[in-house]
Amino acid sequence: MVELKNVTKLFGNKCVLDDVCMKMNDGEITGIVGRNGSGKTVLLKCICGLYRPTDGEIVLKSFNEDMHKCIPVTIGAIIETPGFLPDVSGFKNLQYLASIHKIPKENIICAMNDVGLDSKNKQHVRHYSMGMRQRLGIAQAIMENPDILIFDEPTNGLDNKSVRDFHKIIRDFQSKKKTIIIASHNKDDIDELCDRIYEIDMGKIIKLRIKGGAK
Repeated sequence: MVELKNVTKLFGNKCVLDDVCMKMNDGEITGIVGRNGSGKTVLLKCICGLYRPTDGEIVLKSFNEDMHKCIPVTIGAIIETPGFLPDVSGFKNLQYLASIHKIPKENIICAMNDVGLDSKNKQHVRHYSMGMRQRLGIAQAIMENPDILIFDEPTNGLDNKSVRDFHKIIRDFQSKKKTIIIASHNKDDIDELCDRIYEIDMGKIIKLRIKGGAK
């Protein structure tokens, strides 16, 4: 579960997030929509821990039913343009990142296959198209099988097949009771995938739509 309790974020005197309250449950896909500069990316960065809120609280919980207690959560995220080492292959990039948390090689291969990338391809990332970089970013986000998935404009640069592959990945993670958050300008991503949709403007939540109803 992810819950934001009266979260405010200031940069100097500029208020980017203003008393934001949100709740995302496991097995639920939450969409965040809003125009450029509305605060979506800053919101995602606060949830990931890249920014600390000026005020308020962000609560991340995962419950282990066997142990009957809350446990630390893992987060997989792609926010803004994915950054990779340009002079090695996509597989090598993910291998370097996987070594930090001792993620097995099989996880990397499986994640790359899921997004339509060949793990045996020796092509350096500097020669990847925008769509290939985006797919590699998605593979990076999912390879640890995280509790929470966070995506900022995940289908940018993707062709139709890659978009369908991404939607399937998201549905698969949802079936595993993961918490999924997507910020996107792509109406299809939001309408087809999301169970609830928060609209943000000038750092404030101005509307919440729930599939099958409205609030």
